[in-house]
This record gives sequence, structure tokens and C-alpha cells, in this order.
Amino acid sequence: MKKLTALLLGAAMALSLAACGSTAAVEETASEETSSSEAVSEAASEEAASTEETAGEAAAVTTVTEGVLTMSTNAAFPPYEMTADDGSFEGIDIEVAGAIADKLGLELQVDDMDFDAALLAAQTGKSDMVMAGVTVTEDRQTVMDFSNTYANGIQVVIVPEDSAIATIDDLQGKMIGVQRGTTGDSYCSDDFGEDNVIKYDNGLTAVQALNNGQVDAVVIDNAPAQEFVEANPGLKILDTEYANEEYAIGVAKGNTQLLDAINGALAELTEDGTIQAIVDKYITAE
Repeated sequence: MKKLTALLLGAAMALSLAACGSTAAVEETASEETSSSEAVSEAASEEAASTEETAGEAAAVTTVTEGVLTMSTNAAFPPYEMTADDGSFEGIDIEVAGAIADKLGLELQVDDMDFDAALLAAQTGKSDMVMAGVTVTEDRQTVMDFSNTYANGIQVVIVPEDSAIATIDDLQGKMIGVQRGTTGDSYCSDDFGEDNVIKYDNGLTAVQALNNGQVDAVVIDNAPAQEFVEANPGLKILDTEYANEEYAIGVAKGNTQLLDAINGALAELTEDGTIQAIVDKYITAE
């Protein structure tokens, strides 16, 4: 009888221990599942918060036309902005502006006009921003605000291949063609006098004047200069640089809301390599 009782007690204790072990295992598994679920939920919440923050920033930007980022430019400045055969616009500035618009959840609209008019449009709020190979200068900073730099520009001199002009100093007393309102216009007017500078609406017209013998040289940014020389046999670019500059995006004075949004987008596009890829697409390394 004692043996039977002992056996029964032993069996009961075994069942009890088994039951305790099973409960602990279930509780541990449940705890792990809850922890994992909480981690997934937390990650999802953080991602949602980040998305909402980005969307909120885009929604907070006020533009000339709701839902649209309007860019004024002078589409005769290859490879930064130019008109394609189908009438659309292409170039470094066009694609960078498009990438910025995408970041801000806006649609890009490009308005083509003279360079001076493009600057004025941004200053007066007729466009949201100006991108046209615009160099930051002290004079321009008094009437508009500028983004961080996104590209570099070099002012160079185009002359006929048989020209006696070999250096910048040789431009003294010569007739120089420039694009109206550009830094090339400003530099040449200051260095060689207004009487020796002929201003054209765009670089192409200035180069045509050079081909026709109406001017002795053309001062313009290096990138479009390369394009113009390639398209016009008999012209060359002097080996020496006239000036080294930085390009930026211009907005109306005091429009910090838009400027901050543009700088934020530029930072992301620079970090992920988008801007460099766009530049490399149009300007091949020599």
C-alpha cells in the first residue's frame, strides 16, 4: 500500500513539474513574440513618422502655383539648360531642379526667358527660383537669396583659331562679346570698359557675332564654351581661365521657407550621388 501511494505521489509530482515547465516555456515564447512585435511596431512607427515629417515639410512650402515648383531660366546655356529637338528642356539645371521638385512632392515647371528676366522673375516672386548657371555675387545677394552651391563654373575666352589674342591681358582694346547680365558681362565691363563690351541676349548669339567678325572674342562659362566651339569649327578656347565661380539657386529675398527646403533637398541629392550623376551625364571627365 505504501509502495502504491508512493508511486501515485511520484506521478503527481512529475505531472506537476511538467505542467510548470510547459507554462514557463509558453510564457517565455509569448514574451519573445511580444518583444519582436513591439520592435516591428516601433520600426514601422519611426518610418511612418519620418515619411510624415518629409511630407509635412513639402506641404509647408508655399509656391507661386500650388503643387508646382516654377523655375525661371535662359535655355541657351548648354549643357546646363537647353531646348531639345522636341521643344522640351534638358540639361544639368533642368534635371537637378526636377530632382528637387520630386523631393518636395512638387511638379516642375520651366519658364524660358532672357537671363536678366529670369533673375528678375525670382526676385519679384513670378517664379519660385532661378537656375541658369547663376553665380553668387555681392550685388545679387542684395536683391535675392541663394542656396548652397551645387556646381562650379569657369569663365573662359573664345577666339578664332588664328587670333593674336593669347592671354586675358590681350583683350585690352578689343571688342568682347558677352551674354547680357552675366558675370562675364560684369567682369569685362569692369576690366576693359563698357565701350569694349557688346552684350547679347544669349551665348549663342555672341558666338555667331564672333564668327561674323563683329567681335574679337567671347567671354562665357567653360561648359557652354566647349559646346559652342565643338559646333563651330575655326574657334578655340584660351588655355588661361578668366574667373572661377560657384553656381547656386536664387530665390526671392527673405523666402527662407523655400530656401531651407531647397537646401535640404540638395543635401540629400548630393549625399546619394544624384547630382554628381547628373553632372557626369552632361560633362565627361577629361
